[in-house]
Amino acid sequence: MTSKTSPTPNPPAAQTAAAGGPHEPAVVVKGTWATAKQSFRDLFRWQQRVVITNSQGETYEEWQNPPPLKNPFKLFALLTAKQWLYFFVGFYAWTADAFDFHALSIQTTKLAKYYGRSKTDITTAITLTLLLRSVGAAIFGLLGDRFGRKWPMIGNMIILGLLQIATIYSTTFQQFLAVRSLFGLFMGGVYGNAVAMALENCPTDARGLMSGIMQQGYSFGYVLAACANLGVGGATETWKTVFWIAAGLSIGAGLIRLCFPESKQFLEAKKSGHKITAGDFWGETKSMLAREWRMCLYCVVLMTWFNYYSHTSQDSYTTFMITAKELDSAAGTRASIWMKVGACVGGTVVGYLSQFVGRRRAIVVASLVSCCMIPGWILPEGERSLSASGFFMQFFVQGAWGVIPIHLNELSPPAYRSSFPGITYQLGNMISSPSAQIVNAIAESHFVTSSKGNRVEAYGPVMGVATVIIALGIAVTTALGPEKLGRHFEEAGPAGANVSDAHAHLQEKTADAVSLAESKQGQHSSANEVEHKV
Repeated sequence: MTSKTSPTPNPPAAQTAAAGGPHEPAVVVKGTWATAKQSFRDLFRWQQRVVITNSQGETYEEWQNPPPLKNPFKLFALLTAKQWLYFFVGFYAWTADAFDFHALSIQTTKLAKYYGRSKTDITTAITLTLLLRSVGAAIFGLLGDRFGRKWPMIGNMIILGLLQIATIYSTTFQQFLAVRSLFGLFMGGVYGNAVAMALENCPTDARGLMSGIMQQGYSFGYVLAACANLGVGGATETWKTVFWIAAGLSIGAGLIRLCFPESKQFLEAKKSGHKITAGDFWGETKSMLAREWRMCLYCVVLMTWFNYYSHTSQDSYTTFMITAKELDSAAGTRASIWMKVGACVGGTVVGYLSQFVGRRRAIVVASLVSCCMIPGWILPEGERSLSASGFFMQFFVQGAWGVIPIHLNELSPPAYRSSFPGITYQLGNMISSPSAQIVNAIAESHFVTSSKGNRVEAYGPVMGVATVIIALGIAVTTALGPEKLGRHFEEAGPAGANVSDAHAHLQEKTADAVSLAESKQGQHSSANEVEHKV
Protein backbone atom coordinates (compact mmCIF):
# COMPACT_ATOMS: atom_id res chain seq x y z
CA MET A 1 0.00 0.00 0.00
CA THR A 2 1.49 3.29 -1.07
CA SER A 3 1.57 5.93 1.62
CA LYS A 4 0.98 9.59 0.94
CA THR A 5 2.78 12.30 2.81
CA SER A 6 1.56 15.71 3.85
CA PRO A 7 3.59 18.86 3.47
CA THR A 8 5.43 19.99 6.56
CA PRO A 9 5.50 23.75 7.30
CA ASN A 10 8.99 25.15 7.68
CA PRO A 11 9.61 26.07 11.31
CA PRO A 12 10.71 29.67 11.81
CA ALA A 13 14.24 30.25 13.07
CA ALA A 14 12.99 31.46 16.44
CA GLN A 15 11.01 28.27 16.92
CA THR A 16 13.92 25.95 16.13
CA ALA A 17 16.22 27.98 18.33
CA ALA A 18 13.75 27.73 21.17
CA ALA A 19 13.66 23.98 20.68
CA GLY A 20 17.42 23.76 21.08
CA GLY A 21 18.54 24.10 17.47
CA PRO A 22 17.19 22.91 14.12
CA HIS A 23 15.66 19.43 14.06
CA GLU A 24 14.88 16.97 11.32
CA PRO A 25 11.29 17.38 10.04
CA ALA A 26 9.17 14.26 10.58
CA VAL A 27 7.19 13.11 7.55
CA VAL A 28 3.48 12.64 8.28
CA VAL A 29 1.76 9.99 6.17
CA LYS A 30 -1.92 9.86 5.23
CA GLY A 31 -4.17 6.84 5.46
CA THR A 32 -5.11 4.54 8.35
CA TRP A 33 -2.88 1.58 7.48
CA ALA A 34 0.06 3.78 6.47
CA THR A 35 -0.21 5.69 9.75
CA ALA A 36 -0.33 2.43 11.75
CA LYS A 37 2.85 1.17 10.05
CA GLN A 38 4.56 4.50 10.63
CA SER A 39 3.55 4.45 14.33
CA PHE A 40 4.94 0.94 14.78
CA ARG A 41 8.28 1.91 13.17
CA ASP A 42 8.48 5.01 15.37
CA LEU A 43 8.61 2.80 18.48
CA PHE A 44 12.04 1.52 17.42
CA ARG A 45 13.55 4.94 16.75
CA TRP A 46 15.21 6.55 19.73
CA GLN A 47 14.26 10.06 18.68
CA GLN A 48 10.68 11.10 19.37
CA ARG A 49 8.15 12.55 16.96
CA VAL A 50 7.11 15.84 18.62
CA VAL A 51 4.25 18.16 17.65
CA ILE A 52 5.42 21.78 17.26
CA THR A 53 3.23 24.89 16.92
CA ASN A 54 4.87 27.92 15.32
CA SER A 55 4.09 31.60 15.87
CA GLN A 56 1.52 31.58 13.04
CA GLY A 57 -0.46 28.80 14.76
CA GLU A 58 0.64 26.14 12.24
CA THR A 59 1.48 22.70 13.59
CA TYR A 60 4.04 20.28 12.22
CA GLU A 61 6.06 17.35 13.52
CA GLU A 62 9.80 16.96 13.91
CA TRP A 63 12.27 14.49 15.39
CA GLN A 64 13.79 15.44 18.72
CA ASN A 65 16.06 13.61 21.12
CA PRO A 66 14.26 12.57 24.32
CA PRO A 67 14.47 15.35 26.92
CA PRO A 68 16.73 14.59 29.87
CA LEU A 69 14.98 13.21 32.92
CA LYS A 70 14.38 16.12 35.24
CA ASN A 71 14.29 16.09 39.00
CA PRO A 72 10.60 15.56 39.85
CA PHE A 73 10.79 18.21 42.56
CA LYS A 74 11.93 20.72 39.93
CA LEU A 75 8.96 19.69 37.82
CA PHE A 76 6.67 20.26 40.79
CA ALA A 77 8.19 23.73 41.15
CA LEU A 78 7.11 24.61 37.58
CA LEU A 79 3.47 24.71 38.71
CA THR A 80 2.20 27.96 40.17
CA ALA A 81 0.12 28.01 43.35
CA LYS A 82 -3.05 28.46 41.28
CA GLN A 83 -2.17 25.50 39.05
CA TRP A 84 -1.56 23.36 42.15
CA LEU A 85 -4.94 24.31 43.58
CA TYR A 86 -6.73 23.42 40.35
CA PHE A 87 -4.81 20.15 40.17
CA PHE A 88 -5.72 19.15 43.72
CA VAL A 89 -9.41 19.95 43.21
CA GLY A 90 -9.46 17.79 40.05
CA PHE A 91 -7.55 15.03 41.84
CA TYR A 92 -9.88 15.15 44.85
CA ALA A 93 -13.01 14.94 42.64
CA TRP A 94 -11.57 11.90 40.80
CA THR A 95 -10.60 10.28 44.13
CA ALA A 96 -14.10 10.80 45.55
CA ASP A 97 -15.57 9.38 42.35
CA ALA A 98 -13.37 6.26 42.67
CA PHE A 99 -14.26 5.87 46.36
CA ASP A 100 -17.96 5.94 45.40
CA PHE A 101 -17.47 3.20 42.82
CA HIS A 102 -15.25 0.92 44.90
CA ALA A 103 -17.46 1.24 47.97
CA LEU A 104 -19.59 -1.35 46.17
CA SER A 105 -16.96 -3.54 44.47
CA ILE A 106 -14.94 -4.22 47.66
CA GLN A 107 -18.10 -5.09 49.62
CA THR A 108 -19.60 -7.56 47.13
CA THR A 109 -19.73 -10.39 49.69
CA LYS A 110 -21.45 -8.17 52.31
CA LEU A 111 -24.06 -6.94 49.82
CA ALA A 112 -24.68 -10.49 48.59
CA LYS A 113 -25.55 -11.52 52.16
CA TYR A 114 -27.61 -8.37 52.80
CA TYR A 115 -29.84 -8.82 49.73
CA GLY A 116 -29.74 -12.63 49.75
CA ARG A 117 -28.24 -12.78 46.25
CA SER A 118 -25.19 -14.35 44.61
CA LYS A 119 -22.00 -12.36 44.11
CA THR A 120 -22.64 -12.44 40.35
CA ASP A 121 -26.06 -10.83 40.91
CA ILE A 122 -24.46 -8.03 42.95
CA THR A 123 -21.95 -7.35 40.17
CA THR A 124 -24.95 -6.60 37.91
CA ALA A 125 -24.92 -3.22 39.68
CA ILE A 126 -21.32 -2.68 38.52
CA THR A 127 -22.34 -3.54 34.95
CA LEU A 128 -25.26 -1.06 35.02
CA THR A 129 -23.04 1.65 36.51
CA LEU A 130 -20.42 1.21 33.79
CA LEU A 131 -23.03 1.03 31.02
CA LEU A 132 -24.56 4.40 31.87
CA ARG A 133 -21.30 6.23 32.57
CA SER A 134 -20.84 6.88 28.83
CA VAL A 135 -24.20 8.70 28.69
CA GLY A 136 -23.17 10.91 31.61
CA ALA A 137 -19.78 11.53 30.03
CA ALA A 138 -21.41 12.75 26.82
CA ILE A 139 -23.93 15.00 28.60
CA PHE A 140 -21.63 16.57 31.17
CA GLY A 141 -18.54 16.59 28.94
CA LEU A 142 -20.34 18.59 26.25
CA LEU A 143 -21.80 20.88 28.94
CA GLY A 144 -18.26 21.38 30.24
CA ASP A 145 -16.99 22.32 26.77
CA ARG A 146 -19.99 24.55 26.07
CA PHE A 147 -20.56 26.32 29.41
CA GLY A 148 -17.36 25.71 31.40
CA ARG A 149 -15.95 23.11 33.79
CA LYS A 150 -17.28 24.52 37.03
CA TRP A 151 -21.04 23.99 37.29
CA PRO A 152 -21.23 20.58 35.58
CA MET A 153 -18.65 19.27 38.07
CA ILE A 154 -20.45 20.79 41.06
CA GLY A 155 -23.75 19.23 39.98
CA ASN A 156 -22.07 15.88 39.33
CA MET A 157 -20.41 15.58 42.71
CA ILE A 158 -23.37 16.70 44.85
CA ILE A 159 -25.83 14.41 43.06
CA LEU A 160 -23.38 11.50 43.36
CA GLY A 161 -23.30 12.01 47.13
CA LEU A 162 -27.10 12.05 47.30
CA LEU A 163 -27.28 8.84 45.25
CA GLN A 164 -24.89 7.14 47.67
CA ILE A 165 -27.34 8.02 50.44
CA ALA A 166 -30.22 6.70 48.31
CA THR A 167 -28.32 3.40 47.94
CA ILE A 168 -28.21 3.04 51.73
CA TYR A 169 -32.01 3.35 51.91
CA SER A 170 -32.68 0.89 49.06
CA THR A 171 -34.68 -1.85 50.79
CA THR A 172 -35.06 -4.20 47.79
CA PHE A 173 -32.57 -5.49 45.26
CA GLN A 174 -34.56 -3.86 42.42
CA GLN A 175 -34.35 -0.46 44.14
CA PHE A 176 -30.63 -1.04 44.65
CA LEU A 177 -30.10 -1.68 40.90
CA ALA A 178 -32.19 1.34 39.91
CA VAL A 179 -30.21 3.70 42.14
CA ARG A 180 -26.88 2.32 40.93
CA SER A 181 -27.99 2.88 37.33
CA LEU A 182 -28.66 6.55 38.09
CA PHE A 183 -25.36 6.67 39.95
CA GLY A 184 -23.55 5.52 36.79
CA LEU A 185 -25.20 8.26 34.73
CA PHE A 186 -23.84 11.03 36.98
CA MET A 187 -20.54 9.29 37.70
CA GLY A 188 -19.71 9.36 33.97
CA GLY A 189 -19.44 13.14 33.88
CA VAL A 190 -16.69 13.44 36.49
CA TYR A 191 -13.58 12.12 34.70
CA GLY A 192 -13.46 14.47 31.70
CA ASN A 193 -14.06 17.66 33.67
CA ALA A 194 -11.76 16.62 36.53
CA VAL A 195 -8.86 15.71 34.22
CA ALA A 196 -9.32 18.84 32.11
CA MET A 197 -9.35 21.01 35.22
CA ALA A 198 -6.26 19.33 36.68
CA LEU A 199 -4.06 19.10 33.57
CA GLU A 200 -5.07 21.67 30.97
CA ASN A 201 -2.79 24.40 32.35
CA CYS A 202 0.10 22.22 33.53
CA PRO A 203 3.52 23.18 32.10
CA THR A 204 4.46 20.90 29.19
CA ASP A 205 7.52 19.38 30.89
CA ALA A 206 5.51 18.42 33.99
CA ARG A 207 2.57 16.83 32.17
CA GLY A 208 3.79 13.22 32.29
CA LEU A 209 4.44 13.30 36.03
CA MET A 210 1.21 15.12 36.86
CA SER A 211 -0.78 12.81 34.58
CA GLY A 212 0.55 9.78 36.46
CA ILE A 213 -0.41 11.32 39.80
CA MET A 214 -3.82 12.42 38.52
CA GLN A 215 -4.79 8.98 37.24
CA GLN A 216 -3.91 7.45 40.59
CA GLY A 217 -6.78 9.33 42.16
CA TYR A 218 -8.68 6.22 41.05
CA SER A 219 -6.32 3.92 42.96
CA PHE A 220 -6.16 6.27 45.94
CA GLY A 221 -9.95 6.22 46.09
CA TYR A 222 -9.79 2.42 46.20
CA VAL A 223 -7.23 2.54 49.04
CA LEU A 224 -9.44 4.89 51.05
CA ALA A 225 -12.51 2.72 50.42
CA ALA A 226 -10.58 -0.42 51.44
CA CYS A 227 -9.33 1.31 54.61
CA ALA A 228 -12.90 2.35 55.42
CA ASN A 229 -14.08 -1.22 54.86
CA LEU A 230 -11.30 -2.53 57.08
CA GLY A 231 -12.15 0.01 59.76
CA VAL A 232 -15.87 -0.80 59.95
CA GLY A 233 -15.31 -4.56 60.25
CA GLY A 234 -16.79 -7.54 58.45
CA ALA A 235 -20.39 -7.48 59.74
CA THR A 236 -22.97 -7.42 56.95
CA GLU A 237 -24.67 -4.13 57.90
CA THR A 238 -21.36 -2.22 57.99
CA TRP A 239 -21.47 -1.68 54.22
CA LYS A 240 -23.80 1.27 54.88
CA THR A 241 -21.15 3.10 56.92
CA VAL A 242 -18.72 3.00 53.97
CA PHE A 243 -21.44 4.46 51.74
CA TRP A 244 -22.06 7.31 54.23
CA ILE A 245 -18.34 8.17 54.06
CA ALA A 246 -18.49 8.09 50.25
CA ALA A 247 -21.47 10.46 50.25
CA GLY A 248 -19.61 12.95 52.43
CA LEU A 249 -16.53 12.90 50.17
CA SER A 250 -18.56 13.51 47.00
CA ILE A 251 -20.67 16.34 48.39
CA GLY A 252 -17.49 17.85 49.88
CA ALA A 253 -15.82 17.80 46.44
CA GLY A 254 -18.76 19.69 44.94
CA LEU A 255 -18.70 22.33 47.67
CA ILE A 256 -14.93 22.81 47.34
CA ARG A 257 -15.25 23.26 43.55
CA LEU A 258 -17.85 25.95 44.28
CA CYS A 259 -15.08 28.08 45.82
CA PHE A 260 -12.95 28.20 42.64
CA PRO A 261 -13.49 30.28 39.49
CA GLU A 262 -14.06 29.00 35.98
CA SER A 263 -11.17 27.78 33.82
CA LYS A 264 -8.78 30.28 32.26
CA GLN A 265 -10.04 29.75 28.70
CA PHE A 266 -13.66 30.51 29.57
CA LEU A 267 -12.78 33.52 31.71
CA GLU A 268 -10.71 35.02 28.88
CA ALA A 269 -13.48 34.36 26.36
CA LYS A 270 -15.94 36.09 28.67
CA LYS A 271 -13.65 39.11 29.22
CA SER A 272 -13.16 39.56 25.50
CA GLY A 273 -16.92 39.73 25.03
CA HIS A 274 -16.79 36.69 22.77
CA LYS A 275 -20.29 35.23 22.48
CA ILE A 276 -20.56 31.57 21.49
CA THR A 277 -23.94 30.63 20.04
CA ALA A 278 -25.42 27.14 20.09
CA GLY A 279 -25.06 27.11 16.31
CA ASP A 280 -21.34 27.86 16.59
CA PHE A 281 -20.88 25.10 19.16
CA TRP A 282 -22.70 22.39 17.21
CA GLY A 283 -21.18 23.58 13.93
CA GLU A 284 -17.67 23.13 15.30
CA THR A 285 -18.63 19.81 16.91
CA LYS A 286 -19.88 18.40 13.59
CA SER A 287 -16.78 19.66 11.82
CA MET A 288 -14.56 18.06 14.48
CA LEU A 289 -16.34 14.68 14.22
CA ALA A 290 -16.08 14.69 10.42
CA ARG A 291 -12.37 15.47 10.67
CA GLU A 292 -11.42 13.36 13.70
CA TRP A 293 -13.71 10.30 13.51
CA ARG A 294 -10.76 7.91 13.11
CA MET A 295 -9.12 9.34 16.22
CA CYS A 296 -12.41 9.04 18.13
CA LEU A 297 -12.80 5.39 17.10
CA TYR A 298 -9.18 4.57 17.96
CA CYS A 299 -9.45 6.11 21.44
CA VAL A 300 -12.69 4.22 22.16
CA VAL A 301 -11.00 0.92 21.21
CA LEU A 302 -7.95 1.78 23.33
CA MET A 303 -10.07 2.73 26.34
CA THR A 304 -12.14 -0.45 25.96
CA TRP A 305 -8.95 -2.50 26.33
CA PHE A 306 -7.82 -0.35 29.28
CA ASN A 307 -11.10 -0.60 31.15
CA TYR A 308 -11.16 -4.37 30.74
CA TYR A 309 -7.54 -4.28 32.00
CA SER A 310 -8.36 -2.54 35.27
CA HIS A 311 -11.77 -4.05 36.02
CA THR A 312 -10.69 -7.63 35.25
CA SER A 313 -7.57 -7.41 37.38
CA GLN A 314 -9.06 -5.41 40.28
CA ASP A 315 -12.82 -5.60 40.81
CA SER A 316 -12.88 -9.27 41.87
CA TYR A 317 -9.46 -9.33 43.54
CA THR A 318 -10.74 -9.07 47.11
CA THR A 319 -13.31 -11.78 46.34
CA PHE A 320 -10.48 -13.89 44.85
CA MET A 321 -8.44 -13.67 48.05
CA ILE A 322 -11.38 -14.41 50.34
CA THR A 323 -12.93 -17.17 48.21
CA ALA A 324 -10.06 -18.84 46.36
CA LYS A 325 -7.15 -18.10 48.72
CA GLU A 326 -9.33 -18.62 51.83
CA LEU A 327 -8.18 -15.47 53.63
CA ASP A 328 -10.48 -13.77 56.13
CA SER A 329 -12.11 -10.45 55.24
CA ALA A 330 -9.54 -8.30 57.09
CA ALA A 331 -6.54 -10.07 55.49
CA GLY A 332 -8.10 -9.81 52.03
CA THR A 333 -8.75 -6.11 52.50
CA ARG A 334 -5.18 -5.47 53.72
CA ALA A 335 -3.77 -7.26 50.67
CA SER A 336 -6.06 -5.14 48.45
CA ILE A 337 -4.71 -1.99 50.06
CA TRP A 338 -1.13 -3.01 49.26
CA MET A 339 -2.22 -3.84 45.71
CA LYS A 340 -3.52 -0.31 45.25
CA VAL A 341 -0.50 1.28 46.91
CA GLY A 342 1.52 -0.43 44.15
CA ALA A 343 -0.89 1.08 41.63
CA CYS A 344 -0.36 4.60 43.02
CA VAL A 345 3.43 4.23 42.91
CA GLY A 346 3.47 2.62 39.46
CA GLY A 347 1.16 5.17 37.87
CA THR A 348 3.27 8.05 39.13
CA VAL A 349 6.62 6.48 38.12
CA VAL A 350 5.59 5.33 34.63
CA GLY A 351 3.71 8.57 33.96
CA TYR A 352 6.88 10.48 34.88
CA LEU A 353 9.04 8.28 32.63
CA SER A 354 6.62 8.74 29.69
CA GLN A 355 7.90 12.30 29.34
CA PHE A 356 11.32 10.79 28.56
CA VAL A 357 10.56 7.57 26.63
CA GLY A 358 7.29 8.69 25.03
CA ARG A 359 3.67 7.91 25.88
CA ARG A 360 3.28 4.81 23.72
CA ARG A 361 6.58 3.17 24.67
CA ALA A 362 5.72 3.56 28.34
CA ILE A 363 2.29 1.92 27.85
CA VAL A 364 3.59 -0.94 25.69
CA VAL A 365 6.44 -1.85 28.06
CA ALA A 366 4.27 -1.64 31.20
CA SER A 367 1.52 -3.83 29.70
CA LEU A 368 4.01 -6.47 28.49
CA VAL A 369 5.75 -6.60 31.88
CA SER A 370 2.36 -7.09 33.56
CA CYS A 371 1.87 -10.20 31.37
CA CYS A 372 5.09 -11.65 32.76
CA MET A 373 3.93 -10.89 36.31
CA ILE A 374 0.70 -12.91 36.12
CA PRO A 375 1.97 -16.32 37.38
CA GLY A 376 3.52 -14.61 40.39
CA TRP A 377 0.27 -12.72 40.90
CA ILE A 378 -2.21 -15.62 41.17
CA LEU A 379 -0.10 -18.57 42.42
CA PRO A 380 1.25 -17.40 45.84
CA GLU A 381 -0.43 -18.34 49.11
CA GLY A 382 -0.79 -16.30 52.28
CA GLU A 383 -1.44 -12.65 52.97
CA ARG A 384 2.17 -11.44 52.74
CA SER A 385 2.93 -13.14 49.41
CA LEU A 386 -0.36 -12.03 47.89
CA SER A 387 0.21 -8.46 49.11
CA ALA A 388 3.66 -8.36 47.47
CA SER A 389 2.55 -9.93 44.19
CA GLY A 390 -0.53 -7.67 44.05
CA PHE A 391 1.69 -4.61 44.65
CA PHE A 392 4.00 -5.36 41.71
CA MET A 393 1.22 -6.48 39.37
CA GLN A 394 -0.73 -3.28 39.87
CA PHE A 395 2.49 -1.24 39.68
CA PHE A 396 2.57 -2.10 35.97
CA VAL A 397 -1.18 -2.24 35.31
CA GLN A 398 -1.70 1.24 36.73
CA GLY A 399 1.71 2.26 35.40
CA ALA A 400 0.26 1.90 31.90
CA TRP A 401 -2.90 3.68 33.08
CA GLY A 402 -0.86 6.57 34.50
CA VAL A 403 0.01 7.74 30.98
CA ILE A 404 -3.63 7.78 29.83
CA PRO A 405 -4.89 11.18 31.14
CA ILE A 406 -2.22 13.22 29.35
CA HIS A 407 -2.12 10.87 26.34
CA LEU A 408 -5.88 11.37 25.82
CA ASN A 409 -5.56 15.14 26.37
CA GLU A 410 -2.79 15.34 23.76
CA LEU A 411 -4.82 13.26 21.28
CA SER A 412 -7.99 15.31 21.91
CA PRO A 413 -9.13 18.08 19.57
CA PRO A 414 -7.94 21.09 21.62
CA ALA A 415 -11.40 22.63 22.13
CA TYR A 416 -12.87 19.32 23.37
CA ARG A 417 -10.57 18.38 26.22
CA SER A 418 -13.53 18.07 28.60
CA SER A 419 -15.81 15.91 26.44
CA PHE A 420 -13.34 13.92 24.30
CA PRO A 421 -11.34 12.17 27.09
CA GLY A 422 -14.48 11.66 29.16
CA ILE A 423 -16.63 10.25 26.36
CA THR A 424 -13.95 7.93 24.94
CA TYR A 425 -13.03 6.76 28.45
CA GLN A 426 -16.65 6.07 29.41
CA LEU A 427 -17.55 4.44 26.08
CA GLY A 428 -14.68 2.06 26.79
CA ASN A 429 -16.22 1.57 30.24
CA MET A 430 -19.60 0.84 28.67
CA ILE A 431 -18.23 -1.82 26.32
CA SER A 432 -16.21 -3.40 29.14
CA SER A 433 -19.07 -3.12 31.65
CA PRO A 434 -19.73 -6.89 31.90
CA SER A 435 -16.09 -7.61 32.87
CA ALA A 436 -16.74 -8.20 36.58
CA GLN A 437 -19.85 -10.25 35.81
CA ILE A 438 -17.98 -12.37 33.26
CA VAL A 439 -15.14 -13.07 35.70
CA ASN A 440 -17.54 -13.94 38.52
CA ALA A 441 -19.81 -16.09 36.34
CA ILE A 442 -16.96 -18.17 34.87
CA ALA A 443 -15.13 -18.47 38.20
CA GLU A 444 -18.27 -19.55 40.09
CA SER A 445 -18.96 -22.29 37.51
CA HIS A 446 -15.41 -23.73 37.52
CA PHE A 447 -13.45 -25.05 40.45
CA VAL A 448 -9.82 -25.70 41.39
CA THR A 449 -8.21 -27.32 44.41
CA SER A 450 -6.76 -24.87 46.95
CA SER A 451 -3.50 -25.37 48.86
CA LYS A 452 -5.59 -26.65 51.76
CA GLY A 453 -7.17 -29.35 49.58
CA ASN A 454 -10.58 -27.66 49.30
CA ARG A 455 -12.55 -27.20 46.08
CA VAL A 456 -12.74 -23.44 45.50
CA GLU A 457 -14.04 -21.18 42.75
CA ALA A 458 -11.48 -20.63 39.96
CA TYR A 459 -10.96 -16.87 40.29
CA GLY A 460 -7.17 -17.09 39.86
CA PRO A 461 -7.03 -18.89 36.47
CA VAL A 462 -9.94 -16.88 35.07
CA MET A 463 -8.45 -13.51 36.02
CA GLY A 464 -4.97 -14.58 34.87
CA VAL A 465 -5.99 -15.76 31.38
CA ALA A 466 -8.27 -12.76 30.81
CA THR A 467 -5.58 -10.27 31.88
CA VAL A 468 -2.96 -11.81 29.53
CA ILE A 469 -5.29 -11.43 26.54
CA ILE A 470 -6.19 -7.86 27.49
CA ALA A 471 -2.59 -6.74 28.15
CA LEU A 472 -1.47 -8.07 24.76
CA GLY A 473 -4.40 -6.26 23.13
CA ILE A 474 -3.29 -3.00 24.76
CA ALA A 475 0.31 -3.46 23.61
CA VAL A 476 -0.69 -4.10 19.97
CA THR A 477 -3.31 -1.32 19.82
CA THR A 478 -0.95 1.24 21.35
CA ALA A 479 1.97 0.20 19.13
CA LEU A 480 -0.13 0.86 16.01
CA GLY A 481 -1.74 4.06 17.31
CA PRO A 482 -0.91 7.78 17.17
CA GLU A 483 0.98 9.94 19.64
CA LYS A 484 1.09 13.74 19.91
CA LEU A 485 3.82 14.24 22.48
CA GLY A 486 4.47 17.90 23.28
CA ARG A 487 1.23 19.17 21.77
CA HIS A 488 0.31 22.67 22.94
CA PHE A 489 -3.36 23.22 23.72
CA GLU A 490 -3.17 25.88 26.44
CA GLU A 491 -4.38 28.75 24.28
CA ALA A 492 -7.22 26.90 22.54
CA GLY A 493 -10.55 28.64 23.01
CA PRO A 494 -13.75 26.91 24.08
CA ALA A 495 -15.73 24.81 21.61
CA GLY A 496 -17.63 27.07 19.23
CA ALA A 497 -15.20 29.96 19.55
CA ASN A 498 -13.11 28.61 16.71
CA VAL A 499 -16.08 28.63 14.33
CA SER A 500 -16.74 32.28 15.19
CA ASP A 501 -13.04 33.07 14.85
CA ALA A 502 -12.98 31.29 11.50
CA HIS A 503 -16.00 33.30 10.31
CA ALA A 504 -14.41 36.54 11.46
CA HIS A 505 -11.13 35.59 9.77
CA LEU A 506 -12.99 34.68 6.58
CA GLN A 507 -14.91 37.99 6.61
CA GLU A 508 -11.66 39.87 7.17
CA LYS A 509 -10.00 38.06 4.26
CA THR A 510 -13.06 38.67 2.08
CA ALA A 511 -13.03 42.39 2.93
CA ASP A 512 -9.31 42.56 2.12
CA ALA A 513 -9.89 40.77 -1.17
CA VAL A 514 -12.75 43.12 -2.09
CA SER A 515 -10.65 46.16 -1.15
CA LEU A 516 -7.74 44.85 -3.24
CA ALA A 517 -10.04 44.15 -6.20
CA GLU A 518 -11.54 47.66 -5.97
CA SER A 519 -8.05 49.16 -5.79
CA LYS A 520 -6.94 47.21 -8.85
CA GLN A 521 -10.13 48.16 -10.66
CA GLY A 522 -9.51 51.82 -9.83
CA GLN A 523 -5.94 51.59 -11.11
CA HIS A 524 -7.15 49.89 -14.27
CA SER A 525 -9.78 52.63 -14.85
CA SER A 526 -7.17 55.34 -14.35
CA ALA A 527 -4.85 53.66 -16.83
CA ASN A 528 -7.66 53.42 -19.41
CA GLU A 529 -8.48 57.09 -18.87
CA VAL A 530 -4.88 58.13 -19.45
CA GLU A 531 -4.68 55.93 -22.53
CA HIS A 532 -7.91 57.42 -23.90
CA LYS A 533 -6.60 60.96 -23.40
CA VAL A 534 -3.32 60.12 -25.09
